[in-house]
Amino acid sequence: MKIAHVIIGLETGGAEMMLRRLLLAHRSQGGAPGTVISLTGIGPVGQRLRDDGIEVIALGMRTPLGALLAVVRLRRLLLQLRPDVVQTWMVHADLLGGLAARAAGLRAIVWGIRTTDFSINPPATRAVRWLCARLSSTLPHVIVCAAEASRRAHVRAGYDASRMVVIPNGFDPAAWQPQRSTCLRRELGLAEPHLVIGCVGRFNVAKDQGNFIRAAARVAAQRGDCRFLLVGRGLEPGNAELMQWIDATGNRERFVLLGERADVAACLGAMDIFVLPSRSEGFPNALGEAMAMGLPCVTTNVGDAAMLLGDTGSVVPPRNPAALAEAALALAALPLEQRRQLGQRARERVLDRFSLQQTSERFAALHRRVVAEVQ
Repeated sequence: MKIAHVIIGLETGGAEMMLRRLLLAHRSQGGAPGTVISLTGIGPVGQRLRDDGIEVIALGMRTPLGALLAVVRLRRLLLQLRPDVVQTWMVHADLLGGLAARAAGLRAIVWGIRTTDFSINPPATRAVRWLCARLSSTLPHVIVCAAEASRRAHVRAGYDASRMVVIPNGFDPAAWQPQRSTCLRRELGLAEPHLVIGCVGRFNVAKDQGNFIRAAARVAAQRGDCRFLLVGRGLEPGNAELMQWIDATGNRERFVLLGERADVAACLGAMDIFVLPSRSEGFPNALGEAMAMGLPCVTTNVGDAAMLLGDTGSVVPPRNPAALAEAALALAALPLEQRRQLGQRARERVLDRFSLQQTSERFAALHRRVVAEVQ
């Protein structure tokens, strides 16, 4: 079966990384990985896909005004490829990819939804989502949500609930092996007595690193041995806004900023406790990866985070640094062996209920069903 995956771009992000993992898993199970079409540029994830031997085509859309031209180019490309299924990823690709596919005479169209909180989106994105809601009963054959919370939010926004299914993200146990990154800790000046509390995610209002930093200030006031590790695009000393938040804590020397890294597993291995401080998520990849690494975790109650974590960690309200700090301090106070046991339970939960193989199989089954139903 030939699948065309249409996505707005291939910068580093949760959806982009999940797309790559899904294609590699599908190929490892004997399936054809298909073609990835970026409406904008190649980006770092697109280059990694090409290095993996997967076809990536970039249409070069640079401005919203170029959207019409992108639809024309995409229609022409789909007429050449004649895929069995067009799978789109996220709201802009849902709209433009869906229109181009239908214009090419294709009906096996599957939309992909990942977000939950529309309030943080710019007005143009909210307008695209409104239009998608109006078209959701006619343009896509099925709408895949990465989280139950995403499904509920989009039903409230007017999407056709009868076309929606939920397929959560999956995690590869081979890629996320519990291990202590002793060398990286040493390189970063993190001594073994230091208890490292960390988070992973690009600098973005939805990821709410400000919440993490305010919570860290409270933790630092009570624990002199704690250090705070931030990993993700934009989390670096050159970010003036971020440094202003950190300087306000009076503990600048206790924060380590790594920026975007390719070795996220090693960065997680340098942590003792993982924190997801977000104010909005769908199905949080970073939390699942930390769990798969066997880390005890604290998460805000956003998207499907609480469902993912279950009873293997702590869940607190979003935008509440006092609660976040209290939960982190409670984990820090546990004996080392108890923290390890909690992390092991988290890993077992992810591998049992949210494996990449399960996710890949569910997508493959859905695509087969859609092809059968549109014939």
